[in-house]
Amino acid sequence: MTIPERFLALGDSFTIGTGTKPDRSFPAVLAAMWTKRGRTVVLENPAVNGYTTDDLIHDELPSVASFRPTLVTLLIGANDIVRGSSDDRYRRQLGLIHDRIRADAPDARVVGLPQPDWSLSPAGSSFGDLPAIARTIERFNAIARDEAERAGAMWVDLFPLMREQGRKKMVAPDGLHPSAEAYAEWARELASSASVSSP
Repeated sequence: MTIPERFLALGDSFTIGTGTKPDRSFPAVLAAMWTKRGRTVVLENPAVNGYTTDDLIHDELPSVASFRPTLVTLLIGANDIVRGSSDDRYRRQLGLIHDRIRADAPDARVVGLPQPDWSLSPAGSSFGDLPAIARTIERFNAIARDEAERAGAMWVDLFPLMREQGRKKMVAPDGLHPSAEAYAEWARELASSASVSSP
């Protein structure tokens, strides 16, 4: 009998799979891949389109204690950029998030993820100066990596893949979010990095 994997996916539109169907979000694809390998995977994905770190703390973090995950992914920050968050505030918010995850699920494996370079999307220019957005995304991803490592979480750097996808215009019909194929590539990359626990 295998040990069930309780997978909690925290985040925003990039985690809930905005631009495609929920079953084609990267957490859903990842869970399906593990299920095909004969594992029992229970996925909870409370992510919401447009969420910031404030929203995640208020609405999603309670799931850590109630769901009791064995694996947590964390991808958050794009909407903090859109709403003008400073680097220092973003760092403090991530620190709070990681500390809460560790307190409420001390034995869970936690995986931090970067946000994609959405400045490369057709709709990116509607958010401001594209080079400035790209630089901010890079800074926020560096902060996310620092905070993940400080908290003892695993960091999986999907950003080179994400940026290449942006250059290839692997974008959903909404012109902003990744396509279903792009999300699937994230899942395949994660499948080789964040494997489920052993029986």
